[in-house]
Amino acid sequence: MLRLKVYKKMSRDYSELENLIGYSFNDKNHLDIAFTHKSYTNENLVKKHQSYERYEYLGDAILEFLVSRFLFDTYPDMPEGKLTKLRASIVCEFTLSKLSRELNLGNYGFFSKGERNTGGYNRDSILCDMFESLLGAIYLDGGLEEADGFVKRLLLTDIENKVLYYDSKSMLQEYSQKNNIVLSYNLLSESGPEHNKQYHVNVMLDEEIIAEGIGHSKKSAEQNAAFEALNKLNIK
Repeated sequence: MLRLKVYKKMSRDYSELENLIGYSFNDKNHLDIAFTHKSYTNENLVKKHQSYERYEYLGDAILEFLVSRFLFDTYPDMPEGKLTKLRASIVCEFTLSKLSRELNLGNYGFFSKGERNTGGYNRDSILCDMFESLLGAIYLDGGLEEADGFVKRLLLTDIENKVLYYDSKSMLQEYSQKNNIVLSYNLLSESGPEHNKQYHVNVMLDEEIIAEGIGHSKKSAEQNAAFEALNKLNIK
């Protein structure tokens, strides 16, 4: 009978990460679990609860609560619908994966050889999950106050720009319709291996190129191009 084992990993050196996030862990094992992808547990016959999925589940709930409470207190006159939209722009996959890249979370991850070779360490969805699992780990190690401090330091800053980015494509679409301008996105190139593509697009208003954008998907590249276009057109 095949038996699962508790697999002891060599812990990473997390000192640089702890400096970046402004929190030092009492139990580094929380970080090991927070950065263990399920592919690693499958490859090494480790119990699945030792992957980050449970931590991500917890972090996701904590993140929604902390951001909701912050917005509720910060914008006392804002109606529920706008609060919901604002929260969505802050906790969207793009924002969380961007922060994960800035923290180099993918480099700390424990992945199977296959998952790492196919670019899992740099995939937006996985990096988003890792941010939430890190938050869950901070909560488990230091409590709600430390988790709240982490979210405020890293996420609840520059909110206006986060909202502008989240709404950039729809705002540019509204601008073009209002001014009877033809809006189009054009793929200029794609490069890199299949599992880690990079797309380069431009955005045009009528026949004029307004801006360009690069991303790991066509959607994110278009989003980046639209964001740059709004800044050039000074649309807020």
